[in-house]
Amino acid sequence: MKVLVPDAYKGALPVIEGVEIVVVPTREPVAEEHLDAEVLVAWGQPAGVLRDAAERLAELRLVQGFQAGPDVVMGAGFDPRVPICSGVGLHDGPVAEHALGLTLALLRNLPLALARQAERQWDGRLGGTLRPRAYDGRVTTLDGANVTIWGFGSIGSTLAPLLTALGARVTGVARSAGERNGYPVVDESSLDDVLADTDVLVMILPHSDATSAALNADRLARLRQGALLVNVGRGTTVDEEALVAALESGRLAGAALDVTAVEPLPADSPLWAAPNLILTPHTAGGRPRGADRLLTSQIAALRADRPLRNLIPR
Repeated sequence: MKVLVPDAYKGALPVIEGVEIVVVPTREPVAEEHLDAEVLVAWGQPAGVLRDAAERLAELRLVQGFQAGPDVVMGAGFDPRVPICSGVGLHDGPVAEHALGLTLALLRNLPLALARQAERQWDGRLGGTLRPRAYDGRVTTLDGANVTIWGFGSIGSTLAPLLTALGARVTGVARSAGERNGYPVVDESSLDDVLADTDVLVMILPHSDATSAALNADRLARLRQGALLVNVGRGTTVDEEALVAALESGRLAGAALDVTAVEPLPADSPLWAAPNLILTPHTAGGRPRGADRLLTSQIAALRADRPLRNLIPR
C-alpha cells in the first residue's frame, strides 16, 4: 500500500509494515510514479492540486484529511466511492487554547494596552479594566460570565472546561439539543434566546451554505449590550460588514477573529481598522496532534475492512 503525505505536514509519520509512506510536494500535482497511491493525506494542498488528485489517482481507497473542517477536500470532486475522513480531534487542544487566549485578551483589554504601549503612554484607566465601559454591561472577567459556544463539537467540548475553571457558565449550540460532556446544549431554534444572555460568544462553526453569514446584523443585535465575540471556526460564518458596524457603534465591545471570509485578508479590508478588534492569521490550529496515530488506525481499518473514524457522509 502506498500513502501520500504532503510536505506541509511536519509531524511524526508512522512506520507500518507493508506500507510505503511517500512525502510529496504540497503545492504540486502528484507525480506520475505515485498515481498508484491508495491513500492520500489532505493537509495544506491548494484546491487545484486536490482537484488534480481527484482526477488522476485512480487507485485511491481513502482520502484522510488532517484538518478538522472538510470543506476544501469535499469540493475537490473525489469519486463518491472513495471515503473521505476528517481530522476531527487532532486540533482540539491548540484551537481551544487559542480561543481561550483571545477571550482573555479581550476581557483584559489587551488591544488597547498594546496601542498605548506603542504610543509610550501609561494609561491608568486600563486598571479594572476601563471601569466606565464595564458599566454598560461589558463583561471584564470570566468569573460569572455567560459564555456561548456556537458549534459545540470536539473543540468546543475541550474549550468548555477551561472556561468553567475560570468561573464561566457555558452553554453550547449545536444541530441537536441535549447534554454533552456535562454541558447544556441547545439547537439553533433557541439561539436567539441564548444570545440575549451571552457575554462572550465563541464561534467554532464549519463552512457550509447553511452557516454562511450565520452571525448577521440581526443576531449581532440580539447579543447582550457590550458582549464579546471570538471566531476560531470559519470566516465565512460572520457577516463582516455587520461586525464592523457593531464594533464602531459600541454595541459589540470587542471581537477577536482567527479567520476571515477572504484569506489572506486584503489590505483594504475594513476589519484592519475596526475598533477593539484582534486579528490573528488563521493560526489557532495548524498543529495536528496525534495525526500519526490516526493514520495508523485508519490504514489498519482499511486493510481489515472495518469502519473508518471521522467518515464524512456523502
